[in-house]
Amino acid sequence: RKSGLLEYMTLSSLPTKQKDETKRGMSCSTLLNQSLQLGFAKKWTSVSLRPRTSTSCTCQERSTLEPKKKRDRESRGEKNRSVTEDKSLISRSRISQQDSLPPLVGALKASAEKNAASFHFPGHNRGRAAPSSLTQLIGFRPFIHDLPELPELDNLFSPEGPILEAQMQAAKLFGSSETWFLVGGTTCGIQAAIMATCSPGEHIVLPRNSHISAISAMVLSGAIPKYIMPVYDCKWDIAGGVTPSQVGKAIKELEMDGKKPAAVFITSPTYHGICSNLSEISQLCHAYGIPVIVDEAHGAHLGFHPQMPHSALKQRADVVVQSTHKVLCSLTQSSMLHMSGNIVDRDRICRCLQTLQSTSPSYLLLASLDAARAQLGENPGTVFNKALELAIEASTLIKKIPGISLLDLASFNEFPAIDPLRLTLGFWSLGLSGYEADDILDRDHGVISELVGTQSITFAINLGTCREHNQRLVSGLKKLPTSSSHSKTTEKRVESREHAPFNDICISLNPRDAFFANKRRVSIRESLGKVCGELICPYPPGIPVMIPGEIITERALNYLLDVRRKGAVVTGASDSHLSSIVICDV
Repeated sequence: RKSGLLEYMTLSSLPTKQKDETKRGMSCSTLLNQSLQLGFAKKWTSVSLRPRTSTSCTCQERSTLEPKKKRDRESRGEKNRSVTEDKSLISRSRISQQDSLPPLVGALKASAEKNAASFHFPGHNRGRAAPSSLTQLIGFRPFIHDLPELPELDNLFSPEGPILEAQMQAAKLFGSSETWFLVGGTTCGIQAAIMATCSPGEHIVLPRNSHISAISAMVLSGAIPKYIMPVYDCKWDIAGGVTPSQVGKAIKELEMDGKKPAAVFITSPTYHGICSNLSEISQLCHAYGIPVIVDEAHGAHLGFHPQMPHSALKQRADVVVQSTHKVLCSLTQSSMLHMSGNIVDRDRICRCLQTLQSTSPSYLLLASLDAARAQLGENPGTVFNKALELAIEASTLIKKIPGISLLDLASFNEFPAIDPLRLTLGFWSLGLSGYEADDILDRDHGVISELVGTQSITFAINLGTCREHNQRLVSGLKKLPTSSSHSKTTEKRVESREHAPFNDICISLNPRDAFFANKRRVSIRESLGKVCGELICPYPPGIPVMIPGEIITERALNYLLDVRRKGAVVTGASDSHLSSIVICDV
């Protein structure tokens, strides 16, 4: 029975030519070996399509050398077994193997293994015409599985099969009422969330340091911003989150003008891992009937360990967008949008996603989301045990290194938590900027960070972090004091940051009107009093000084020139030297 089962399983998965060769002489052991090589092993990610030739030969030789009588007895025994029983066992086994894979991963695997005459896109035709320069780098397997929306692979915009099943399993794991897979990153999800809640002319409350996707969402939706200036720490030169009292104040200010926000948008956690009190913010907003959208790009892992901060969904946010590819393990550019409650219209979200997402989604990205969900779902309460252990170990050792500071809630005591997997370190006591320390760690120790600022570096611990890399990081940090010369400019560098970004903003045009307005370039001094036509944001702290549609003030210009002179990278400006600025010609 076992021999017949293995033969059926293997032959059913092989192309016709291989089936014929297999029938002509391959032994049961060889078939088992090839079935594992073709992907029937439980650990699907470690499978190779190439059979191990040496092992196959050995198995064939053993079969040939077996005594004839023994083979005859086995053959007679097989013939006497019930055919009905064999078919039942085969059927149960095939179902079990398919069930062992995540639904979309399994569907993609089955589709790629078809012996198909392909007359469809993409042009590399299941890898047959894949560019050699790329196959030398990543092999053929990604091309073999790079398939279009074939019937068996479902439709992203109206899923009824494996995509629907994968999204439903993700919703169950993350605790949402519905989940959508995104192939346009969290950018696409944020745009859809704001478009689904805000109509042209309606207001949205959001932090001034929101991701640029929130600004582009206001262009797409026609929403009008009501900005909140995030809490800022000048010593670290880092912007934190926003507090419930700030949100309440913004809502009341709009209320006094006879307006009500259509949505409140919050970034939590921030890039540095600072988490806002979403429970109180959600409670406050829901009392007004206002939906809460959370940019949780950096927090898809939250809530999956007792020592982790609670997730946004757990804190009753209505729409949450997560970058599954950041701390979790899907491919870059793949994200998820989760909805909870009944304040937001789910059909409107669907329409917005259909407007924004590609009609040719990558099934590699979609399958990676399904696989990442399955990986997390295997042991949701313990999967981050090792990562947390390494983070705590690194933090403990780093705190003992003289001259290096570790960001904690003492600097942002208005907030309930900081992600323990984000380690943000300051180097001002060593007379080093974040950029200088980062250069030394990269050049001398091969340590690559996630985020660099004027005063700090942020390191991200994740499921793939290993102890050897942890040790290399700590070893490199211990050698930093000898790589720098402590100077008297240290305190001056700290003092130079003791002016928080200002919030006296005057909006002349909403982002949508400013985007479509005619533009022209003028010198920086000539721009004074004009309407800004481009988003200009120094990083750090990552808070835009000018957003299209705002009046350019002398204070804004002086601040921009000052922070640029002190080492900040100015993003968004078409003239990186800031000798000129694009303005709206109105």
